Amino acid sequence: MTTYTDRYFEVSKQSLLFSILLFGIMLYAGRVNAQPAATWNIPSNGNSFLVQVPSRTGDRMEEWQSNDQHYLFFFWTDRSCIVDLSLNLSVAMGKSLLNVSSETKAFNVKVSGNVSHLVRVGKVRLDKGYHRIELRGITKSGSTYANVAELKLRSKTDKLDVNYVKDNVDNRFYWGRRGPSVHLNYELPAGAEAEYFYNELTVPVGQDPEGSYFMATGFGEGYFGMQVNGPEERRVLFSVWSPYHTDRPAEIPESERIVLLKKGEGVHAGEFGDEGSGGQSYLKTNWKAGKTYGFLLKGTPDGEGNTVYTAWFYDPDAGNRQLIASFKRPKTDHYLSRLHSFLENFEDQNGYLGRKCLYSNTWCMDKNGHVFPLTKARFTGDDIAKRGYRLDYEGGTEKNAFYLRNGGFFNNSGCTLQSSLQLQR
Repeated sequence: MTTYTDRYFEVSKQSLLFSILLFGIMLYAGRVNAQPAATWNIPSNGNSFLVQVPSRTGDRMEEWQSNDQHYLFFFWTDRSCIVDLSLNLSVAMGKSLLNVSSETKAFNVKVSGNVSHLVRVGKVRLDKGYHRIELRGITKSGSTYANVAELKLRSKTDKLDVNYVKDNVDNRFYWGRRGPSVHLNYELPAGAEAEYFYNELTVPVGQDPEGSYFMATGFGEGYFGMQVNGPEERRVLFSVWSPYHTDRPAEIPESERIVLLKKGEGVHAGEFGDEGSGGQSYLKTNWKAGKTYGFLLKGTPDGEGNTVYTAWFYDPDAGNRQLIASFKRPKTDHYLSRLHSFLENFEDQNGYLGRKCLYSNTWCMDKNGHVFPLTKARFTGDDIAKRGYRLDYEGGTEKNAFYLRNGGFFNNSGCTLQSSLQLQR
Protein backbone atom coordinates (compact mmCIF):
# COMPACT_ATOMS: atom_id res chain seq x y z
CA MET A 1 0.00 0.00 0.00
CA THR A 2 1.39 3.39 -1.10
CA THR A 3 1.17 6.04 1.55
CA TYR A 4 0.99 9.78 1.16
CA THR A 5 4.53 10.01 2.44
CA ASP A 6 5.74 7.59 -0.22
CA ARG A 7 4.04 9.60 -2.94
CA TYR A 8 5.55 12.82 -1.54
CA PHE A 9 9.07 11.47 -1.60
CA GLU A 10 8.54 10.02 -5.09
CA VAL A 11 7.44 13.43 -6.44
CA SER A 12 10.30 15.18 -4.65
CA LYS A 13 12.76 12.68 -6.06
CA GLN A 14 11.47 13.31 -9.59
CA SER A 15 11.65 17.08 -9.08
CA LEU A 16 15.23 16.78 -7.83
CA LEU A 17 16.22 14.65 -10.84
CA PHE A 18 14.55 17.11 -13.18
CA SER A 19 16.35 20.04 -11.54
CA ILE A 20 19.71 18.26 -11.80
CA LEU A 21 19.02 17.45 -15.46
CA LEU A 22 17.98 21.05 -16.21
CA PHE A 23 21.07 22.40 -14.45
CA GLY A 24 23.27 20.07 -16.47
CA ILE A 25 21.66 21.16 -19.72
CA MET A 26 22.15 24.82 -18.81
CA LEU A 27 25.75 24.22 -17.80
CA TYR A 28 26.46 22.36 -21.04
CA ALA A 29 24.80 25.06 -23.11
CA GLY A 30 26.81 27.70 -21.29
CA ARG A 31 30.00 25.85 -22.06
CA VAL A 32 29.04 25.44 -25.71
CA ASN A 33 28.08 29.10 -26.12
CA ALA A 34 30.94 30.57 -24.06
CA GLN A 35 33.16 32.81 -26.17
CA PRO A 36 36.79 31.70 -25.98
CA ALA A 37 39.26 34.48 -25.19
CA ALA A 38 41.35 35.88 -28.04
CA THR A 39 44.76 37.42 -27.52
CA TRP A 40 46.81 40.09 -29.29
CA ASN A 41 50.51 40.76 -28.66
CA ILE A 42 51.30 44.38 -29.52
CA PRO A 43 55.05 44.93 -30.05
CA SER A 44 56.48 48.02 -28.39
CA ASN A 45 58.95 48.56 -31.25
CA GLY A 46 56.18 49.48 -33.68
CA ASN A 47 53.42 50.76 -31.42
CA SER A 48 54.88 52.72 -28.49
CA PHE A 49 56.57 56.09 -27.99
CA LEU A 50 58.87 57.31 -25.25
CA VAL A 51 57.83 60.85 -24.45
CA GLN A 52 59.87 63.24 -22.35
CA VAL A 53 58.41 66.48 -21.06
CA PRO A 54 59.03 69.17 -22.00
CA SER A 55 61.26 68.92 -25.05
CA ARG A 56 62.82 65.59 -25.98
CA THR A 57 61.71 62.24 -27.30
CA GLY A 58 63.59 58.97 -27.43
CA ASP A 59 63.28 55.58 -29.03
CA ARG A 60 64.28 52.72 -26.73
CA MET A 61 62.77 51.26 -23.58
CA GLU A 62 66.30 51.12 -22.12
CA GLU A 63 66.21 54.92 -21.95
CA TRP A 64 63.29 54.93 -19.49
CA GLN A 65 65.19 56.37 -16.55
CA SER A 66 63.44 59.47 -15.20
CA ASN A 67 60.04 60.49 -13.89
CA ASP A 68 59.57 63.03 -16.67
CA GLN A 69 59.55 60.23 -19.24
CA HIS A 70 56.54 58.08 -19.96
CA TYR A 71 55.56 55.49 -22.55
CA LEU A 72 52.49 55.54 -24.74
CA PHE A 73 51.04 52.44 -26.43
CA PHE A 74 48.31 52.82 -29.06
CA PHE A 75 45.88 50.34 -30.65
CA TRP A 76 42.40 50.44 -32.21
CA THR A 77 39.33 48.28 -31.58
CA ASP A 78 36.36 47.97 -33.91
CA ARG A 79 33.79 47.88 -31.08
CA SER A 80 33.30 48.39 -27.35
CA CYS A 81 34.97 45.66 -25.36
CA ILE A 82 36.40 44.46 -22.08
CA VAL A 83 40.13 43.79 -22.30
CA ASP A 84 42.54 42.16 -19.88
CA LEU A 85 45.90 43.97 -20.08
CA SER A 86 49.33 42.43 -19.45
CA LEU A 87 52.90 43.56 -20.10
CA ASN A 88 55.77 41.43 -21.32
CA LEU A 89 58.75 43.09 -19.63
CA SER A 90 61.99 42.78 -17.71
CA VAL A 91 63.78 44.95 -15.15
CA ALA A 92 67.56 45.00 -15.52
CA MET A 93 68.23 45.58 -11.83
CA GLY A 94 66.16 45.93 -8.69
CA LYS A 95 62.43 46.54 -8.48
CA SER A 96 60.10 49.15 -9.97
CA LEU A 97 56.60 50.43 -9.35
CA LEU A 98 54.74 51.43 -12.51
CA ASN A 99 51.46 53.21 -13.09
CA VAL A 100 49.57 51.82 -16.09
CA SER A 101 46.45 53.67 -17.22
CA SER A 102 43.83 53.57 -19.95
CA GLU A 103 41.22 56.24 -20.62
CA THR A 104 38.96 54.64 -17.99
CA LYS A 105 41.14 53.02 -15.32
CA ALA A 106 44.61 53.08 -13.73
CA PHE A 107 46.69 50.42 -11.99
CA ASN A 108 49.87 50.40 -9.92
CA VAL A 109 52.00 47.40 -10.87
CA LYS A 110 55.09 46.09 -9.04
CA VAL A 111 57.68 44.60 -11.41
CA SER A 112 61.08 42.93 -11.10
CA GLY A 113 63.18 40.23 -12.78
CA ASN A 114 65.83 40.62 -15.48
CA VAL A 115 64.30 37.99 -17.80
CA SER A 116 61.29 38.93 -19.93
CA HIS A 117 58.06 37.64 -18.40
CA LEU A 118 54.35 38.40 -18.44
CA VAL A 119 52.92 40.71 -15.76
CA ARG A 120 49.16 41.08 -15.51
CA VAL A 121 47.84 44.65 -15.19
CA GLY A 122 44.05 44.28 -15.02
CA LYS A 123 40.76 44.56 -16.91
CA VAL A 124 39.52 47.74 -18.59
CA ARG A 125 36.39 48.63 -20.51
CA LEU A 126 37.04 50.34 -23.85
CA ASP A 127 34.86 52.04 -26.45
CA LYS A 128 35.23 51.65 -30.21
CA GLY A 129 38.22 53.50 -31.70
CA TYR A 130 41.78 54.31 -30.74
CA HIS A 131 43.09 53.67 -27.23
CA ARG A 132 46.11 55.04 -25.40
CA ILE A 133 47.76 52.99 -22.69
CA GLU A 134 50.17 55.12 -20.67
CA LEU A 135 53.06 53.78 -18.59
CA ARG A 136 54.62 56.02 -15.95
CA GLY A 137 57.37 55.22 -13.48
CA ILE A 138 56.66 55.84 -9.79
CA THR A 139 59.70 54.37 -8.00
CA LYS A 140 62.70 52.22 -8.92
CA SER A 141 65.70 50.77 -7.13
CA GLY A 142 67.70 50.20 -10.33
CA SER A 143 68.84 52.59 -13.05
CA THR A 144 65.82 52.02 -15.34
CA TYR A 145 62.14 51.40 -14.72
CA ALA A 146 61.62 48.51 -17.15
CA ASN A 147 62.21 47.19 -20.63
CA VAL A 148 58.76 46.50 -22.08
CA ALA A 149 58.72 44.19 -25.10
CA GLU A 150 54.99 44.15 -25.75
CA LEU A 151 51.51 44.94 -24.51
CA LYS A 152 49.26 41.88 -24.42
CA LEU A 153 45.47 42.06 -24.77
CA ARG A 154 43.06 39.27 -23.88
CA SER A 155 39.32 39.59 -24.51
CA LYS A 156 36.18 37.44 -24.76
CA THR A 157 34.34 40.14 -26.72
CA ASP A 158 32.74 38.39 -29.69
CA LYS A 159 34.45 38.96 -33.08
CA LEU A 160 36.64 41.77 -31.72
CA ASP A 161 39.09 43.20 -34.28
CA VAL A 162 42.25 44.99 -33.08
CA ASN A 163 44.46 47.11 -35.35
CA TYR A 164 48.13 47.91 -34.72
CA VAL A 165 51.52 47.54 -36.44
CA LYS A 166 51.78 43.76 -36.45
CA ASP A 167 55.14 42.94 -38.06
CA ASN A 168 58.51 44.35 -39.06
CA VAL A 169 58.54 43.02 -42.64
CA ASP A 170 60.14 45.69 -44.87
CA ASN A 171 60.93 47.75 -41.74
CA ARG A 172 57.24 48.31 -40.95
CA PHE A 173 57.89 49.06 -37.28
CA TYR A 174 59.75 52.20 -38.38
CA TRP A 175 57.19 53.17 -41.02
CA GLY A 176 54.33 52.39 -38.66
CA ARG A 177 55.74 54.62 -35.95
CA ARG A 178 56.10 57.41 -38.51
CA GLY A 179 52.42 57.05 -39.26
CA PRO A 180 50.47 56.77 -42.51
CA SER A 181 51.53 59.02 -45.38
CA VAL A 182 48.60 60.31 -47.43
CA HIS A 183 48.32 61.84 -50.90
CA LEU A 184 46.10 63.82 -53.25
CA ASN A 185 46.41 62.86 -56.92
CA TYR A 186 44.96 65.64 -59.05
CA GLU A 187 42.91 64.99 -62.17
CA LEU A 188 44.02 66.95 -65.24
CA PRO A 189 41.81 67.77 -68.22
CA ALA A 190 41.96 65.03 -70.86
CA GLY A 191 44.95 65.46 -73.15
CA ALA A 192 46.40 68.43 -71.25
CA GLU A 193 50.19 68.71 -71.02
CA ALA A 194 50.88 70.81 -67.93
CA GLU A 195 53.82 73.22 -68.04
CA TYR A 196 52.99 75.04 -64.79
CA PHE A 197 51.51 73.70 -61.55
CA TYR A 198 50.45 76.05 -58.74
CA ASN A 199 49.17 75.32 -55.23
CA GLU A 200 48.59 77.32 -52.06
CA LEU A 201 49.35 75.62 -48.76
CA THR A 202 48.03 76.46 -45.28
CA VAL A 203 48.98 74.58 -42.11
CA PRO A 204 46.48 75.25 -39.30
CA VAL A 205 47.89 76.55 -36.01
CA GLY A 206 48.95 73.65 -33.79
CA GLN A 207 49.16 71.17 -36.67
CA ASP A 208 52.89 71.57 -37.41
CA PRO A 209 54.90 69.21 -35.15
CA GLU A 210 58.58 68.59 -35.77
CA GLY A 211 59.17 66.07 -38.55
CA SER A 212 56.25 67.17 -40.74
CA TYR A 213 56.59 67.53 -44.50
CA PHE A 214 53.73 69.38 -46.17
CA MET A 215 54.35 68.73 -49.88
CA ALA A 216 52.44 71.12 -52.15
CA THR A 217 53.42 70.56 -55.78
CA GLY A 218 54.59 67.05 -56.49
CA PHE A 219 55.27 65.65 -59.95
CA GLY A 220 56.50 62.42 -61.50
CA GLU A 221 60.18 63.24 -60.94
CA GLY A 222 60.22 65.22 -57.70
CA TYR A 223 58.49 67.27 -55.03
CA PHE A 224 58.23 70.82 -53.64
CA GLY A 225 56.86 71.83 -50.23
CA MET A 226 57.80 72.88 -46.70
CA GLN A 227 59.11 71.07 -43.63
CA VAL A 228 59.51 71.37 -39.87
CA ASN A 229 63.13 70.27 -39.39
CA GLY A 230 63.69 71.19 -35.75
CA PRO A 231 62.54 73.42 -32.90
CA GLU A 232 64.28 76.41 -34.51
CA GLU A 233 64.51 75.37 -38.16
CA ARG A 234 62.00 75.25 -41.01
CA ARG A 235 62.64 74.79 -44.71
CA VAL A 236 61.12 75.11 -48.14
CA LEU A 237 62.37 72.01 -49.99
CA PHE A 238 62.58 71.27 -53.73
CA SER A 239 64.07 68.00 -55.01
CA VAL A 240 64.34 66.17 -58.34
CA TRP A 241 65.15 62.45 -58.64
CA SER A 242 67.82 61.19 -60.99
CA PRO A 243 66.67 58.73 -63.69
CA TYR A 244 69.36 56.37 -62.35
CA HIS A 245 67.89 54.31 -59.51
CA THR A 246 70.16 54.17 -56.46
CA ASP A 247 70.18 55.35 -52.85
CA ARG A 248 73.84 56.43 -53.16
CA PRO A 249 74.38 59.67 -55.11
CA ALA A 250 78.03 58.80 -55.79
CA GLU A 251 76.91 55.83 -57.90
CA ILE A 252 75.03 57.96 -60.42
CA PRO A 253 76.81 58.12 -63.81
CA GLU A 254 77.73 61.60 -64.97
CA SER A 255 75.28 61.35 -67.88
CA GLU A 256 72.34 60.80 -65.49
CA ARG A 257 73.11 63.35 -62.79
CA ILE A 258 70.70 66.16 -61.99
CA VAL A 259 72.28 69.47 -63.06
CA LEU A 260 71.73 72.64 -61.05
CA LEU A 261 71.14 75.51 -63.52
CA LYS A 262 70.48 78.27 -60.98
CA LYS A 263 69.30 78.84 -57.44
CA GLY A 264 67.77 81.66 -55.44
CA GLU A 265 69.44 83.88 -52.87
CA GLY A 266 70.12 82.06 -49.61
CA VAL A 267 69.19 78.66 -51.09
CA HIS A 268 71.35 75.62 -50.35
CA ALA A 269 71.75 73.19 -53.25
CA GLY A 270 73.32 69.73 -53.31
CA GLU A 271 72.47 66.04 -53.55
CA PHE A 272 70.27 63.68 -51.58
CA GLY A 273 70.13 59.91 -51.14
CA ASP A 274 68.55 57.07 -49.13
CA GLU A 275 65.17 57.42 -50.92
CA GLY A 276 66.43 57.30 -54.45
CA SER A 277 68.99 60.00 -55.28
CA GLY A 278 69.09 63.28 -57.11
CA GLY A 279 69.37 67.05 -56.78
CA GLN A 280 68.09 68.84 -53.71
CA SER A 281 67.63 72.47 -52.77
CA TYR A 282 66.19 74.15 -49.72
CA LEU A 283 65.66 77.57 -48.24
CA LYS A 284 65.69 78.00 -44.47
CA THR A 285 62.79 80.29 -43.68
CA ASN A 286 60.58 80.77 -40.66
CA TRP A 287 57.24 79.96 -42.28
CA LYS A 288 54.36 80.07 -39.84
CA ALA A 289 51.28 77.95 -39.18
CA GLY A 290 48.07 79.80 -39.97
CA LYS A 291 49.49 81.62 -43.02
CA THR A 292 49.04 80.70 -46.67
CA TYR A 293 52.07 80.19 -48.93
CA GLY A 294 52.26 79.79 -52.70
CA PHE A 295 54.20 77.13 -54.63
CA LEU A 296 54.75 77.47 -58.38
CA LEU A 297 56.43 74.74 -60.42
CA LYS A 298 57.42 74.70 -64.10
CA GLY A 299 58.49 71.71 -66.18
CA THR A 300 59.62 72.20 -69.78
CA PRO A 301 61.43 69.86 -72.21
CA ASP A 302 64.55 71.53 -73.65
CA GLY A 303 64.38 69.71 -76.99
CA GLU A 304 67.65 67.87 -76.30
CA GLY A 305 66.34 64.93 -74.30
CA ASN A 306 66.16 66.75 -70.95
CA THR A 307 63.44 68.47 -68.93
CA VAL A 308 64.10 71.61 -66.89
CA TYR A 309 62.22 71.90 -63.59
CA THR A 310 62.01 75.28 -61.83
CA ALA A 311 60.38 76.13 -58.49
CA TRP A 312 59.31 79.49 -56.97
CA PHE A 313 58.02 80.12 -53.44
CA TYR A 314 55.66 82.94 -52.47
CA ASP A 315 55.85 84.27 -48.90
CA PRO A 316 53.09 86.80 -48.09
CA ASP A 317 55.29 88.46 -45.45
CA ALA A 318 58.04 89.11 -48.03
CA GLY A 319 55.48 90.08 -50.66
CA ASN A 320 57.34 88.54 -53.59
CA ARG A 321 57.85 85.26 -55.42
CA GLN A 322 61.32 83.86 -54.76
CA LEU A 323 63.27 81.44 -56.96
CA ILE A 324 64.25 78.28 -55.12
CA ALA A 325 66.12 76.43 -57.86
CA SER A 326 66.13 75.24 -61.46
CA PHE A 327 67.33 71.70 -62.24
CA LYS A 328 67.93 69.90 -65.55
CA ARG A 329 66.97 66.22 -65.54
CA PRO A 330 68.56 64.07 -68.28
CA LYS A 331 66.80 61.27 -70.15
CA THR A 332 63.49 63.12 -69.75
CA ASP A 333 61.46 64.66 -72.53
CA HIS A 334 57.99 65.64 -71.30
CA TYR A 335 56.04 68.29 -69.44
CA LEU A 336 54.82 67.87 -65.85
CA SER A 337 53.20 64.53 -65.03
CA ARG A 338 51.39 62.93 -62.07
CA LEU A 339 50.54 66.17 -60.29
CA HIS A 340 50.00 65.45 -56.59
CA SER A 341 50.40 66.62 -53.00
CA PHE A 342 51.22 64.62 -49.90
CA LEU A 343 51.57 64.81 -46.13
CA GLU A 344 54.12 62.78 -44.19
CA ASN A 345 56.04 62.60 -40.93
CA PHE A 346 59.78 61.87 -41.31
CA GLU A 347 60.64 61.50 -37.60
CA ASP A 348 59.29 58.21 -36.26
CA GLN A 349 59.57 59.25 -32.59
CA ASN A 350 56.94 61.93 -33.30
CA GLY A 351 54.42 59.61 -34.93
CA TYR A 352 51.98 60.01 -32.05
CA LEU A 353 51.53 63.70 -32.89
CA GLY A 354 48.95 64.89 -35.41
CA ARG A 355 49.36 67.20 -38.42
CA LYS A 356 47.05 68.70 -41.02
CA CYS A 357 47.27 70.96 -44.09
CA LEU A 358 44.96 72.57 -46.63
CA TYR A 359 45.54 73.01 -50.38
CA SER A 360 43.70 75.81 -52.18
CA ASN A 361 43.70 77.80 -55.45
CA THR A 362 45.15 74.75 -57.18
CA TRP A 363 45.62 75.07 -60.94
CA CYS A 364 47.81 74.15 -63.88
CA MET A 365 48.65 75.86 -67.18
CA ASP A 366 49.23 73.75 -70.28
CA LYS A 367 51.94 74.29 -72.86
CA ASN A 368 49.53 76.41 -74.93
CA GLY A 369 48.88 78.88 -72.10
CA HIS A 370 45.44 77.58 -71.10
CA VAL A 371 44.80 77.67 -67.33
CA PHE A 372 42.73 74.90 -65.69
CA PRO A 373 41.58 74.83 -62.04
CA LEU A 374 42.28 71.44 -60.44
CA THR A 375 39.08 70.64 -58.57
CA LYS A 376 39.18 66.83 -58.59
CA ALA A 377 41.59 64.59 -56.69
CA ARG A 378 41.91 60.96 -55.61
CA PHE A 379 42.85 60.30 -51.98
CA THR A 380 45.45 57.55 -51.41
CA GLY A 381 47.74 56.25 -48.67
CA ASP A 382 50.95 54.31 -48.20
CA ASP A 383 51.50 50.65 -47.26
CA ILE A 384 50.87 51.31 -43.56
CA ALA A 385 47.48 52.85 -44.34
CA LYS A 386 46.51 50.18 -46.88
CA ARG A 387 47.25 47.37 -44.41
CA GLY A 388 45.22 49.04 -41.68
CA TYR A 389 48.25 49.08 -39.37
CA ARG A 390 47.49 52.77 -38.76
CA LEU A 391 44.01 54.23 -39.22
CA ASP A 392 44.70 57.82 -38.15
CA TYR A 393 44.51 59.39 -41.59
CA GLU A 394 41.99 61.50 -43.46
CA GLY A 395 41.55 63.44 -46.68
CA GLY A 396 38.68 65.58 -47.87
CA THR A 397 37.46 69.07 -48.68
CA GLU A 398 36.65 72.05 -46.49
CA LYS A 399 36.47 75.83 -47.01
CA ASN A 400 36.81 75.33 -50.77
CA ALA A 401 40.14 73.57 -50.28
CA PHE A 402 41.43 70.00 -50.22
CA TYR A 403 42.91 68.83 -46.92
CA LEU A 404 45.11 66.02 -45.64
CA ARG A 405 45.48 64.86 -42.06
CA ASN A 406 47.54 62.14 -40.37
CA GLY A 407 49.07 61.08 -37.06
CA GLY A 408 47.85 61.63 -33.53
CA PHE A 409 45.80 58.39 -33.39
CA PHE A 410 42.54 60.24 -33.97
CA ASN A 411 39.34 58.42 -34.97
CA ASN A 412 38.71 59.50 -38.54
CA SER A 413 35.31 60.41 -39.95
CA GLY A 414 35.07 57.42 -42.26
CA CYS A 415 37.28 58.66 -45.09
CA THR A 416 38.38 55.73 -47.26
CA LEU A 417 41.43 55.25 -49.44
CA GLN A 418 40.97 55.62 -53.19
CA SER A 419 38.00 57.93 -52.64
CA SER A 420 37.36 60.70 -55.17
CA LEU A 421 37.23 64.27 -53.92
CA GLN A 422 35.81 67.32 -55.67
CA LEU A 423 35.72 71.01 -54.80
CA GLN A 424 32.56 73.01 -55.43
CA ARG A 425 33.46 76.17 -57.35
